[in-house]
Amino acid sequence: MPNMAVVDTIQSCLLVLTGLFPVVNPVGNAPIFLNLTPGYSPDARSILSRKIALNSYWLLTGSMLIGTHILDFFGISIPVVQVGGGLVVTSTGWMLLHQNAQESREIAQKKITNEDIADRAFYPLTLPLTVGPGSISVALTLGANHPPHENSMVRLLAAVIGPALVALSIYLSYRFAHRLAYLLGETAMNVFVRLTSFILLCIGVQILWNGVHALLSQSR
Repeated sequence: MPNMAVVDTIQSCLLVLTGLFPVVNPVGNAPIFLNLTPGYSPDARSILSRKIALNSYWLLTGSMLIGTHILDFFGISIPVVQVGGGLVVTSTGWMLLHQNAQESREIAQKKITNEDIADRAFYPLTLPLTVGPGSISVALTLGANHPPHENSMVRLLAAVIGPALVALSIYLSYRFAHRLAYLLGETAMNVFVRLTSFILLCIGVQILWNGVHALLSQSR
C-alpha cells in the first residue's frame, strides 16, 4: 500500500537521523571547527561548512549503502576500523588540547587561499572531526541491519534522506559557529574548546578500546 510505504520511509529516515545525529554531534563540534579554522573569514567558513557537509553526506550514505561490501572486499572488520579510527581521533584531540594561543595566532596571520580550504575540507575537518569511526560504524550497522521491506526503494530513500538531514545540521552548526563564539566571549570559548578537545580525546580512546575489546573477544 502506498500509505504504508510512506510511513515506512518516514520511520526509516527518522531511525537513521536519530542514530547518526548524536554520534556526529555537529553542535558540540562547532567550537573545535572554529579552533581549527583561525583567520578564516565568514565567507571562507561558509564555503568550508558546505564542503564539509557534502563530504559528510557522501561518507555516511556510502557507508550505509556499500560500506560493508567495501570492508568485505579488503578483508577489514569493523573492530579494525574502530582501532584505526580511534587512533586518529585520539591524536586529533591531543593536538587540539595542547595547541596554544600563539600557534593559533600564527595560523590566523596566514593568508587563507582556496587551496587551503580544499585541503582542509576533508581531512581533518570532515574525517575524523565530523564523521569519525564512530559515525561510520553506526552508518555501517544501520545499512547492514536495515529491516527488510517489500519495496527496496524505502531502504534507498532512508540512506539518502537520513544522511542529508544530518549534513544539513552540520552545515548550519559550522556556518554559524562564530555566533556561538561571539555570545560566549574569548575566555569562555577557550574553556569550551579545551573541554570539547578533552572529550574528543576520550571519545577516541573509547573507540580504540571498543575495537581492541572486540578483536580480543574474537580471538578467544
